[in-house]
Amino acid sequence: MNKVPAIDIAGGVSIPQLGFGVFQIDPSQTAAAVRAALDIGYRHIDTAEMYGNEKEVAQGIRDAGLDRAGVSVTSKLNNGFHKPDDARRAFSKTLEALDSDYVDLFLIHWPLPTLYGGDFVSTWKVLEEFARDGRARSIGVSNFQTAHLARLAAETDTVPAVNQIEVHPYFTNEEVRAYGRDHGIVTEAWSPIAQGKVLDDPVINRIADARGKSPAQVVLRWHIQRGDVVFPKSISPDRMKSNFELFDFDLDGSEMDAISAMNKGESGRTGPNPDTFSHVPD
Repeated sequence: MNKVPAIDIAGGVSIPQLGFGVFQIDPSQTAAAVRAALDIGYRHIDTAEMYGNEKEVAQGIRDAGLDRAGVSVTSKLNNGFHKPDDARRAFSKTLEALDSDYVDLFLIHWPLPTLYGGDFVSTWKVLEEFARDGRARSIGVSNFQTAHLARLAAETDTVPAVNQIEVHPYFTNEEVRAYGRDHGIVTEAWSPIAQGKVLDDPVINRIADARGKSPAQVVLRWHIQRGDVVFPKSISPDRMKSNFELFDFDLDGSEMDAISAMNKGESGRTGPNPDTFSHVPD
């Protein structure tokens, strides 16, 4: 089994740098997918209230025969529950769904600056409560821009442990990553292969051919060497296994630079811009 590097984050928590994401995995398939990932060796599962599959993540952990303490679990606050009392109730439901009295890492899913009067600060202060009482071993954010992070720094006491943001070769998101690096915030990359768009790129395929690796392995290795946490997603055990096999090769400096140079800036985004995103599930 490959040994996945661990990254220390705020709160005295250590998380595996390579995890398994369950975004858009149907709840009916989630438990089996999580069990397959854990059987392969993944020990970090990333879910969210909005994914609707927290309960099935817990089932997958049980089915794998693993102790809860042996798996790092991340979840995220639903966009509809930013008001403090709503956030408290939603978090309690997350713990119930996960069949656990704690979560390793809990995030605000989106800042939603055009909703709730632009007040994500009071929401963050509720997450600070969860960290103080130990029900969240560590807390962080997702999709926060530098201005959002700077506001938290100015108005609250706790620096987010992580910021989970869109990052891939077509959108390297360097400004937000740099802010995190300068302030002790670990970057976690979602959409790490740009929903598959980068896998046909000639730069990636040239490197993959030279290395005898798949395009996906090359891109995921690029993320790992940049120091970010990454969550590839698949329901195929063969692909899960391939995505896990990232630690028997290194990309050299010229290969890393060539992949980073694929950046298209804002036009490379595959997801919404956090400054304007305002979706609240029904």
